[in-house]
Amino acid sequence: MTRPVTEWVKITDDISIVACDSGEVWLHQPSGPKATIDPFATAMTQAGSTGSTVKLLDGAINLGFAKIEQRLACPELTLAAYVIALIGAYHTSVDTPRNLRRAAKRFEEMGRPEVAAYLEVRAREETGHDRLALKDLRALGVPGERLVANFIPEGIKPLCKRFDDLCAEDYPIGSIGYSYCLERIAALKQPADIEKVQALCSDRADATRFLRSHSCLGSEVSHVEETIEFVASLPANDRTKVVQETYRSAVIMAEGYNHELLKSEAEIIEQLEQSIGEPLPSLARSFRAAGETLNARPAA
Repeated sequence: MTRPVTEWVKITDDISIVACDSGEVWLHQPSGPKATIDPFATAMTQAGSTGSTVKLLDGAINLGFAKIEQRLACPELTLAAYVIALIGAYHTSVDTPRNLRRAAKRFEEMGRPEVAAYLEVRAREETGHDRLALKDLRALGVPGERLVANFIPEGIKPLCKRFDDLCAEDYPIGSIGYSYCLERIAALKQPADIEKVQALCSDRADATRFLRSHSCLGSEVSHVEETIEFVASLPANDRTKVVQETYRSAVIMAEGYNHELLKSEAEIIEQLEQSIGEPLPSLARSFRAAGETLNARPAA
């Protein structure tokens, strides 16, 4: 009979995530006199399992997004907001293959061929995804190449920098946590989410290539499953670092996406037009069709 597996990771100074391969997961916050004998104060050293590892990883994402839960923006989807999302998708994907290969090379140099091989496979699988975002932008009637060359959403900049920094570290194991966070969030997107976007587009426009690829309809689900299995096979110290980075990336992602969602459609269009120095008629037409004016501002 196999023994049950329990894993834990200290996420912040006062919060640890504890998970069992039976499916149980909880946040541990020591308090009171018993805090001096906290059973999860020391780092875990035992082998992992897929059942407990997935709970740690997903628990880290949930905890990261919980930080802004009370102020999370949930506006109605607009065409301008989708254009911003595609520009952000381009910037988070364009350097992914290069970054992953840089991290893979570092692990190869350190004598960790199994990690290097995993990252190399991911780099190949992520190649060309930036081009999907550009094709979608073109399908929407906007100058995609000029927009991505001149504009990066403020909320996306910290996310891109985080990945660049992680892959440049001497021990870039955190890059796996970052990648898991983005792929896990993408895998949650359902056919209904794609249908909502398609409803914003003209009948002939196919502008959901990137979204389809980065949803439950694409390869993200299998990528997530493969990553869970791989992380579960890593030494305890590596698993700890991956989960901690999953949490940090979730915090950055939640704050950044929320920053963009809080903008009005008028503000988005104005930013995009200023970035390329010319009007975007297709967005303006869609905006005015909704009965708005371009000098509108978000409510205080």
